[in-house]
Amino acid sequence: MSASQERQVRLGRRTVVTAVGVAGVAAALTACGTEKAGAGGEGGGANTGGEILGKTADIPEGGGVVFADQGVVVTQPKAGEFKAFSSKCTHQGCSVKGISDGVINCPCHGSTFDAETGTVTGGPATQPLPAKAIRVEDGSISLV
Repeated sequence: MSASQERQVRLGRRTVVTAVGVAGVAAALTACGTEKAGAGGEGGGANTGGEILGKTADIPEGGGVVFADQGVVVTQPKAGEFKAFSSKCTHQGCSVKGISDGVINCPCHGSTFDAETGTVTGGPATQPLPAKAIRVEDGSISLV
């Protein structure tokens, strides 16, 4: 076998190994994407789909509760109306904390968000908190 033919064989083997590797990575990423979508994941954060967050009675009217492990803040802007948003501030990613008088507060730099819509009511954040899908049923609130 000549040196030229040997180089072609080596190049061919590398090409095959690379193609198989790329196909394997693509398959793994596709599987991950399918699993996340099937679990009802929306908008990032730790969303395991159908996970019960808490009871409606634990969410004060005009206020809310941060579920840090799930990365969600649930509010009750009006009696019986529940909303959920990412608990990650859109300014620099701090976790929001106090929710009162219809306002979600970020303790890191003072950003504030509307508890009904997630829109910014005070900077430095410029983007709203992303909404999260929840289900309210039989006095319980769960991620969708």
